[in-house]
Amino acid sequence: MAASEKLLEAFHLFDEANTKDPNIEVFNGKTYPKELLYAMRMTDMLDLFAPNASEALKLAARSQHICRWEIPRNKYEMGRAGYLKWRQDLKKFHVQKASEILKQVGYAQDTIDQVTFLLLKKQLKKSKETQTLEDIICLVFLNYYFEPFMQKHPNDKVVDIVQKTWRKMSPEGQKSALELAFSENAKNLITNAIANGEK
Repeated sequence: MAASEKLLEAFHLFDEANTKDPNIEVFNGKTYPKELLYAMRMTDMLDLFAPNASEALKLAARSQHICRWEIPRNKYEMGRAGYLKWRQDLKKFHVQKASEILKQVGYAQDTIDQVTFLLLKKQLKKSKETQTLEDIICLVFLNYYFEPFMQKHPNDKVVDIVQKTWRKMSPEGQKSALELAFSENAKNLITNAIANGEK
């Protein structure tokens, strides 16, 4: 499906905002602002997993972490309560940033409302589009960020994260996850975590 002019303009403005991320990541020998690279990975994964995704879902995927660095985790209390408050504030912040750009581009309010619905993760497990967005988030994490995460944390924490990630995914998302290319160590850890989580 050909991308609309509005979609391309929104992507351009999302990316322009994410280019300001002071955090950098090197991938395949090239340096990227961290959240710009994440946004590109979200779009690439969505195109693979759900090539016929709606325009609202494409917009939500591209803006999932927009300007995330502006609300750092260390501004909140450590522990689960602080983490949950941070996550909730981030969702609202991403909605605000994305909505401003979508209005600027000229999207109708119903599209903006649908992107908001998705970014707030409403009706997870009930809404097909919200679930697809969650699947993409999990697949991007597993494909690009899991192995570095695995190397920095103890096994029990890694296993817990894998099991939580797995529970968030649809059967289709889980199937795609098992088709990703992992190192032998990562593959064994994921397989064991899933098996133990199902007991």
